[in-house]
Amino acid sequence: MPEFAKGPLEGAILETGGLDRLIGVGIADADLVVIDADAWGGPALAAGIQALALCPAPPPVLMVGSHLATAVVRALLRLERSDVLDAPFTNEAAEHAITTLLEAKSSVAAAPAAMPSSGDVARVWAVTGAVGGSGATTLSVEIATQLCARTGKDKSVCLIDLNFADGSAAAYLGSSAAMRLGELARASDKLDASMLQAFVTPVTKQLDLLAAPRDPEAFDAVPAEAVLRLLEVACETYEWVVLDIPRHRRPWTIQALSGCDEVLVVSELTVPALLAARSLSDEIERGIGSGKKPRIVLNRLAGRMFGPAPSMAEAERALQRKAEGGVSSDWEAAAASVNLGGPIATHRPKSKIVKDVQVLVNRLAAEPAARAGKDSRAA
Repeated sequence: MPEFAKGPLEGAILETGGLDRLIGVGIADADLVVIDADAWGGPALAAGIQALALCPAPPPVLMVGSHLATAVVRALLRLERSDVLDAPFTNEAAEHAITTLLEAKSSVAAAPAAMPSSGDVARVWAVTGAVGGSGATTLSVEIATQLCARTGKDKSVCLIDLNFADGSAAAYLGSSAAMRLGELARASDKLDASMLQAFVTPVTKQLDLLAAPRDPEAFDAVPAEAVLRLLEVACETYEWVVLDIPRHRRPWTIQALSGCDEVLVVSELTVPALLAARSLSDEIERGIGSGKKPRIVLNRLAGRMFGPAPSMAEAERALQRKAEGGVSSDWEAAAASVNLGGPIATHRPKSKIVKDVQVLVNRLAAEPAARAGKDSRAA
């Protein structure tokens, strides 16, 4: 703002930028942030300040403008050091506000730049569907929910929806998708645990969601390096990470799968789906090349004794490998969960789906973490 350059901040090193510059800015990056409230709309401005408030040690903020929206004021209250100057203002008023902000001590000034991790990289499970509509996203949500119940720690589990073009994890959870891929691409080289929180949607105390708004051109908006950096930081931040992986391979798919402890391929109990599951599992196994085998999970198992669907034994013959487990069909519970927004475990805790997923999660979680290929996340 020119009036500051010629007035109370004359001689200071000034840098201008848009609201995206507020993501990840700490006290080490700037002594003071001055925001022209009249330059942006209320919702965008509030979102920018909220992103700044997520930093462990944000710099003080001086907001200049008039008729501030309520959402903007509420966002400012989250900051430890902030003030508002009504326009027009005098140099004396601006100088007093700036001096007061700079002299105020921050109780978090010595806070680390990144969130503390659990002391080791996360255990990472990937879930992908053999065919469209196989229920991979539903199982991803239920697996993440069961892992939350196992840990009980705040912010211990992160569900990442990598279906950027048409992901539905946010809708299934009744949450918003806050991961802005354009900003992620621009900030990937400096992405850390504190900046990651600007893209996170908290779902519960234990569960965070990383999901992008649906966009048919989303895959072109973010390079592979940015996706892999996102996964790397998430693995350093959370105890458990669940990836909802798109069926169709992207430039980063094999590298991401190589860093997973478990890869689950979800298939329905139909011949075309089983053949697709076998083909996809073989493809992943060849791509990873470490001897790690994906585990196939059969979804929507019918409870009836007779019918046209193959039996488990027949399914395994078609797969030419053992199935890791099965998840029962419970259409009413699944539909109620989707319509109400939230996991099946919340709305229908006695559903067979919940019990089957719990058995699967307990069995896999009891096994030692597969450390082979962990370094590939940082590649």
